[in-house]
Amino acid sequence: MDRPSDDEKNLENGNCVTGCDSAPAASSFKQLSFLDRFLAIWIFLAMAIGIILGYFVPETSPALQRGKFVDVSIPIAVGLLIMMYPILVKVRYEMLPRLLRLRELWIQIFFSVIANWVIAPLFMLALSWAFLPDRPELREGLILVGVARCIAMVLIWTDLAGGDGEYCAMLVAFNSMLQIVLFAPLAVFYIRVVSRSSSSVDISYEVVAKSVAVFLGIPLAAAVVTRFVVLFGIFKGDIDRWNKNFVRWIAPWSLIGLLFTILVLFASQSRNVVGKITSVLRVCAPLVVYFLMIFAASVWACRLLGHGGKRARWGYEKTATQSLTAASNNFELAIAVAVACYGAGSEQALAATVGPLVEVPVLLALVEALKWLKPRMKWEDDE
Repeated sequence: MDRPSDDEKNLENGNCVTGCDSAPAASSFKQLSFLDRFLAIWIFLAMAIGIILGYFVPETSPALQRGKFVDVSIPIAVGLLIMMYPILVKVRYEMLPRLLRLRELWIQIFFSVIANWVIAPLFMLALSWAFLPDRPELREGLILVGVARCIAMVLIWTDLAGGDGEYCAMLVAFNSMLQIVLFAPLAVFYIRVVSRSSSSVDISYEVVAKSVAVFLGIPLAAAVVTRFVVLFGIFKGDIDRWNKNFVRWIAPWSLIGLLFTILVLFASQSRNVVGKITSVLRVCAPLVVYFLMIFAASVWACRLLGHGGKRARWGYEKTATQSLTAASNNFELAIAVAVACYGAGSEQALAATVGPLVEVPVLLALVEALKWLKPRMKWEDDE
């Protein structure tokens, strides 16, 4: 199989989200745009501004939740679509048919399925009972978060960590298909059967399928069309022109969409979060443990598999992608289902809303931890 050149790979899948020319690793921070360099600060500011705005301006929350699109407020829906499109544009879809013929890839997909659909939901279920034995409503909200596997934010985290974009896109595609099939029965099973909930929850396939189709299908279709029309049509397959004249200008919109989504999300739920601060703190604890433990376990498993042969089959890029995928959750789906089934003011919706409050800073810290560990652990890139 033909391999992309180092320059092409760096341009499309480097540590720099906004697109950059190849340069020594030591100066990578200086190459980042102003937005990328201080991403952690912008995320915390977006969260703080959202909560302050929603709490001190009472009209904010009702205004942001007035219009609905696939059971999610229109501003959040717009932010999610803007966030995903630039990341998906950089995926080399033309290489996917060849990659899918590799036996090694199917082993890695199997690993992802086990981590995402067996281990992670069960671990969240165990944590919800360990930390919230007396709060069944909050438990149910956490179970919804654990079953909702990530199909959006993981693209951001993988890109920031310098993971494998094509690999991540395939994992997202498989998780999206499995989400349509498995989310509803797993959620009902864990809530009704295992937790013996007395609430009349009705989680329909329609809600899940529409959410996946809209928040993944629309930006994915737009990205595929853009890549083949612009790269192979207008630029005649010239990767340098594609990166310099298109990708570098469209890439920052993924982070702008992320910040906008976070701001709107916390502005919409600020009074609910601030008014029930004790419940919020109780939900935060199992979520922090969940993200850290699932991430650490995935990294450890990938490192073991990476040393199983003569060459690094599971190098840094795949390890970063696998671990971040396993540790991420589809908070927009969990919130949409919790609101649709239990109501916007329910404890279940509150627990789902706290998910991104914890996930965003923790996953951002884990991204930085991966980048810090790579040279110190002499982490090889994928063969």
